[in-house]
Amino acid sequence: MAAALLAYDGSTIDGGFYSTVTGWAQHAPHWLDQVIKTWSALGLGLFAVFMIGAWWQARRADSVVMARVLASPLIVVVAYLVNSVLKSMVDEVRPCQQLPSTVTLETCPAPGDWSFPSNHSVIAFAAAVALWFAFRRLGWVALLFAALMAASRVWVGVHYPHDVVVGALVGTVAALVLAPLARRAAPLVDKLRGGALGPVLGAGA
Repeated sequence: MAAALLAYDGSTIDGGFYSTVTGWAQHAPHWLDQVIKTWSALGLGLFAVFMIGAWWQARRADSVVMARVLASPLIVVVAYLVNSVLKSMVDEVRPCQQLPSTVTLETCPAPGDWSFPSNHSVIAFAAAVALWFAFRRLGWVALLFAALMAASRVWVGVHYPHDVVVGALVGTVAALVLAPLARRAAPLVDKLRGGALGPVLGAGA
């Protein structure tokens, strides 16, 4: 209970660093702020593109790889649901509400839209780690963009640093637990490749 009460005011954890980052944003070139703001708002779509690209590449790979690729969006959904439970357990006020003097690039979410952990970070890291199990090179690229997504949420002022760090951990752990299990669906992928879904799933290796 004590830990939960502490989390209601995240400024006691790393509010100082949050203020430093948002201060950097206020003094950064306008074009840079606009790029980061746009990325923060729309960047999650890139991870959907990564998944589509992984699916296309997996059409020529063995069924274990295709099973892992197909599991990646499901892993993201599970990670998001787990994070939703955490959000409901820890009603942390957004930093832009807790520290009203802060000037943010993005409009502060309404009261009741809790800050901890960051949904964007959870989704980005769950997707990136899940894809890493299918294609290492793509996974590393996705992890880089996941880190940029997490950092952008602090830069635009809607999350504390600890929100995005814990969000990254939630997404990563969810993928680390679930992605290895996807290989069990390889026999099903083999069967589907021999049926009507053959053109969608590809012929495999």
